[in-house]
Amino acid sequence: MKVKNKNILYFCIPVPTSFCVNFKRSLFYMNIISIQNNIGLPKYKQIILSIEKAIEDEKLVKGDRLPSVNKVCLAFSLSRDTVLLGYEELKKRGIIYAIPGKGYYVKSVEITIKQKIFLLFDELNIFKEDIYNSFLNNIGKNVQVDIYFHHFNNVVFQKLINDSIGNYTKYILMPTNLKDIVGSIKTLPVGDVIILDQTNADLKSYPAIYQNHQKDIFEGLEKGKERLAKYQKLILIFPGFREPIGMKMGFEDFCTAHNFESEIIAEFTNRKISAGDLYIIPNDRDLVRVIESARDQNLKLGTDFGIISYNETPLKKVVANGITTISTHFEAMGKILAEMVLKGKKEQIENKSSLIMRNSL
Repeated sequence: MKVKNKNILYFCIPVPTSFCVNFKRSLFYMNIISIQNNIGLPKYKQIILSIEKAIEDEKLVKGDRLPSVNKVCLAFSLSRDTVLLGYEELKKRGIIYAIPGKGYYVKSVEITIKQKIFLLFDELNIFKEDIYNSFLNNIGKNVQVDIYFHHFNNVVFQKLINDSIGNYTKYILMPTNLKDIVGSIKTLPVGDVIILDQTNADLKSYPAIYQNHQKDIFEGLEKGKERLAKYQKLILIFPGFREPIGMKMGFEDFCTAHNFESEIIAEFTNRKISAGDLYIIPNDRDLVRVIESARDQNLKLGTDFGIISYNETPLKKVVANGITTISTHFEAMGKILAEMVLKGKKEQIENKSSLIMRNSL
């Protein structure tokens, strides 16, 4: 159809409604995502920055649907892998989420969060608090840390892992001595996992900051050997459920190497302390029981019998005039863990341990 208007000739061509809608959508996608060639920035990162900018400018708000992967591929001649890499990174940071079969949607407008960390401890105690607080103090800003506890339960451990897949940039796991969990850990990206506190041969492919319990107890007893000489028998209280097996092995190695009479017991109940006994106590509940029993028997700690406790706490500096401890440095562990996350370190790092000598030995 032709329309004359003075000296201008206009041609009016009917356009299908669907074409107009798709054209508007394409313009919208181009307005949300900007890709430039030859600027030295990977294209998946350009996608991330574009979406962050759109959220910052309120072009995208919570609940908005993002351009589909296919649309972005077609608009910018990108591979699906490139687009998915950008979207999955935003998903790990908690900025977007996916609905299978429908697409990706804005989940949060907190674009300042650059790392979202899944931290799985065995249980909450003063030692884990020291690690956690040190980690938070050193990890810096713009990091979200979600903490969970498996309480030495295989089923809980595996469920927490399964529920977290794809939702975090880093997974820090404390597997302790749980069995049959390697399969669950292997469902996570190898490059995103760090093992904390205890590791083993099945986990050697993962970065770790860990305690060498067998070596730590052996070397700790070695350093206190002169004071140990006044005791007739070394007794390790080792329930064996939560305690690392390396602790028992290191104790046995030391006693064999230096011909100490020794005994390993699972618990301290209905037992009398004999003069000349030295108790090595991983659990603080057993520590209290031994001290109470000694008081009832009128035995003097450090003279009639001795105690070496495991893991340093402020209270052990003052209880019973000072309790000797073998302990790793928990604050240092938290600091090193933060460095591993921030610098992308991939090695397995053995955390240092020491014997802290006090009057109980």
